[in-house]
Amino acid sequence: MKDEALKAAVSRFLKNVSFKAQGEIEKAVRSGLASGKLHSGESLTAGVTLTSEKLDLNITIFSKIEL
Repeated sequence: MKDEALKAAVSRFLKNVSFKAQGEIEKAVRSGLASGKLHSGESLTAGVTLTSEKLDLNITIFSKIEL
């Protein structure tokens, strides 16, 4: 596989993940705000785990989300 094709394939995968994850995070945050579990101006930490058995890949990336 050529480098450019690999980059394009990975980019498509990440765009798909990003789109779906953003919707799920927004839904969870709105629910947390409505229930009083979260408050405006608060920050929370979220993590994403990326795995592939075939590649022996298992990495978790954490980041803060400022509300």
